Amino acid sequence: MARKRKGRDVHGWLVVDKPAGITSTSVVNKVKWALDAKKAGHAGTLDPEATGVLAVALGEATKTVPYITDALKAYTFTVRLGQKTNTDDAEGEITDESDKRPTDDEIKAQLGQFVGDIMQVPPLFSAVKIDGQRAYKRARDGEDFEIAARPLWVEELLLIDRPDEDHVTLEMTCGKGGYVRSIARDLGEALGCHGHVRELRRIWSGPFDAKDGVTLEQLDEHAKTEALDHLILPLEAGLDDLPRVHCPESSIAKLRNGNPALVMGDVEYGDECWAEHDGQAIAVGVFKAGEIHPTRVFVR
Repeated sequence: MARKRKGRDVHGWLVVDKPAGITSTSVVNKVKWALDAKKAGHAGTLDPEATGVLAVALGEATKTVPYITDALKAYTFTVRLGQKTNTDDAEGEITDESDKRPTDDEIKAQLGQFVGDIMQVPPLFSAVKIDGQRAYKRARDGEDFEIAARPLWVEELLLIDRPDEDHVTLEMTCGKGGYVRSIARDLGEALGCHGHVRELRRIWSGPFDAKDGVTLEQLDEHAKTEALDHLILPLEAGLDDLPRVHCPESSIAKLRNGNPALVMGDVEYGDECWAEHDGQAIAVGVFKAGEIHPTRVFVR
């Protein structure tokens, strides 16, 4: 007999302002504990030393994770100029150094090549799989390997501060799969001085903003109380980038059984959209000839 999963049926999003020094998985586990939630997952891993938005999906909201993962997100990060590391961040070993320090104008002149559709090689110490094994494990084992470049959309890359000649702070808005460490590494090479990430913060991800995030201290303080429940955002927040259509009451049962059903809304044939009734998401699917063909159904 299957063992019954413990915990409450909690559905929605909790945005955490992740501190440095903890993994994304550990944050998710802490949220599950604090809310006594049956099911949780996050939308987009942050490196342990990175801070900022970690959007944790709860219950049926986990079905909307792909839409947050695919959404635009923004980072601020400080690059240490003049040093190359094997991990492309401050946690790694310094493998090369340079005395060259570019001016602000020289840095700005190079930023354009990292905007738009670019090809990016992920860091050797990353979660990319090479022949079924994580790259960081191969790197730790001292293996010699290469990672193929992959496409990335960069909406914007701006110089926002120059604390001193050794450091520059940038802000980047990008799509899915971007490695800030690779941007720092490649910018350093383009400037002829090397570079790695010193500090990294995700300031927003899709509809979620760091300034609205819950801290780990707040999780501890309000764990197992209604005060924490009140901070949960609705499941529908994860569908912010999709068009919405209305589902009449007569269509609800059909959709929840996975069948196409009549909806009303201003969408085009073939559009992916979500259907709601009284503001509550019923399903996500593809609109065809007045009906939505469900690909994800929400049961609460």
